Amino acid sequence: MSSIKKIVAKESSFFWAVPAVTWQVLFFYIPVALIFLISFFRAGLAGGFPTATLENYIYFLGPSFFLVILRSLLLGLVNGILCLLCAYPVAYCLAIKINRFKNLFLFFLILPFWTSLMVQVYSWFFVLEHNGLLNTILLKLGIIQQPLHLLNNTFAIYLVMVYCYLPFMIMPLYSALEKIDRRVFEAAADLGATQWQTFIRVTVPLSMAGIRTGFFLVFVPSFGELVVPILLGGGKQLFVGPLITQYFLSARNPALGAAFTCISCIMLLIAVGLLYLFFKKYMGTTTAKGKI
Repeated sequence: MSSIKKIVAKESSFFWAVPAVTWQVLFFYIPVALIFLISFFRAGLAGGFPTATLENYIYFLGPSFFLVILRSLLLGLVNGILCLLCAYPVAYCLAIKINRFKNLFLFFLILPFWTSLMVQVYSWFFVLEHNGLLNTILLKLGIIQQPLHLLNNTFAIYLVMVYCYLPFMIMPLYSALEKIDRRVFEAAADLGATQWQTFIRVTVPLSMAGIRTGFFLVFVPSFGELVVPILLGGGKQLFVGPLITQYFLSARNPALGAAFTCISCIMLLIAVGLLYLFFKKYMGTTTAKGKI
């Protein structure tokens, strides 16, 4: 009888996993495979059959396209670092310092996710524009004499990117910091460690899993970000997301768009691999090591 129950439990778990697997195959693996195949074809003349070619990849061998990819990698890297610097104090206070109203603060943290990303991005126009909220406050305080140019530049892109992706960094950090046994801090204090030494040699190493997870959660989607560079960057600099969109929607050339997508994905995977090795070699410890 127990063996039958085990078989039923095993089969039921498989049954509940089928919808998730089906969804992943239909909306991830098949589209990725189609993009990969389209990148090797060129549309025939007068609506003829497409022919296989490598011209789509050869077209992107110029340095200008690699500059676009490097610019997007830099965008993801800088955004990940800035989000980490801003998120760690917030996550540290929520997980370790705050005891009351913690759930309320977490609610306010995830509240922006209830609003459309487009609405969030467009709201920054009213903050950063020539006569916007920020310039008005600075003028009233006498800090500046004339409005600053805060829109359609790199500053606006990075500012709004940090705002949009900050919760993706805070939540993994909060989860990792909350799991730390508080007795570790008491042991460090008993051994004569200062608060700063405890933070550097105990807290940070024990939260490294959250740092790594949060960084990749920010870095990977930032690489292909579309909305923020277009709306707040003014189109002055090309990034991977807008360029791919331009090939698919404006130029109506899905073959070139698919080829550039594949090249960008390969470069992204290489960058992720290098960053993973960096975290593993220099920041990979998950337990506090060394003398306090």
